[in-house]
Amino acid sequence: MKYRKFSDTGWLVSEVGLGCWQIGWCWGDVSDTDARRILKSAVDSGVNFFDTSDTYGDGRSERFLKDVLRSKNNEIYVTTKLGRRIRGTNYARGYKHEPIEEFVDRSLVNLGVEAIDLLQLHCPPVAILRKEDTFPALDRLVEKGKVIHYGVSVYNLSEAVEAIKNPRVKSIQLVFNIFRQQAADWFFAKARQAGVALIARGPLASGLLSGQINKDTKFPENDHRNYNSKGEAFDIGDTFSGVSLSKGVRAVEELKKIVPPGMSIVQLSIKWILMHRDITVVIPGAVNHSQVLENISASHADDISHLMADISDIYEKFIREEVHDKWQ
Repeated sequence: MKYRKFSDTGWLVSEVGLGCWQIGWCWGDVSDTDARRILKSAVDSGVNFFDTSDTYGDGRSERFLKDVLRSKNNEIYVTTKLGRRIRGTNYARGYKHEPIEEFVDRSLVNLGVEAIDLLQLHCPPVAILRKEDTFPALDRLVEKGKVIHYGVSVYNLSEAVEAIKNPRVKSIQLVFNIFRQQAADWFFAKARQAGVALIARGPLASGLLSGQINKDTKFPENDHRNYNSKGEAFDIGDTFSGVSLSKGVRAVEELKKIVPPGMSIVQLSIKWILMHRDITVVIPGAVNHSQVLENISASHADDISHLMADISDIYEKFIREEVHDKWQ
């Protein structure tokens, strides 16, 4: 595993982390046994950066991470995203900042820690980021010792631009993969200038870039790729990265033709992200331990500089028109 600096925090984080959405909910049924095996495989392979949210199974994902943190031998960093929880509350759907300390207190219990390594606001709208008290409220949580650092997870790049105006924001999490390339055009340079870490989520476009999905694939009822295919439940950009299934499958078939011998399309897709040095950590999820190991192997996969132009051509031909100018 290779490691990268995380902003100016002094952290060295594994360049391939683990996204823990899958062990919470929305990806079919992942058993308790499988969830624990996924986490153990990640830790044993050198992963030290884990991303979760209090919405993932209403805390289920966080509670699995509690066991990891309790038994850790090396430094492990866990970030949780807060602000969108509704289950077990009377709060309305959508982002809300007023109860942020309430959410923090619950996550501290779920994770079994005294302080959250990195609190991320969970996709707040620009209006929230511009409110006078949004970031001072986070500063107060830092002063109280409940939070060590904070960042912002975003749907749109306009939210990211607004967030990095605050010099205390340490990170931006955004969708970035072979099918979602807009951020590299101009936002990465802004993030570099601001000195923030970049966390790439959705690296496999909800599995499209695994090469295992075709136009006839059926997903379980409790899988977001079934019920959010048109953005019915949350932002469609987090399901197949907003790419229509038919176009995504066609593009994947073209990508398969250029995958080098001994490399899988999963490794190619994650390595493509890691070729962008502005990315600090990519956080693929997994529904079994074999997927964890394949994702992690991208860290030491061969350089693919010679394929970057070919990948760009496939994006231009199949994907760009559909999604490039969205999520501005």
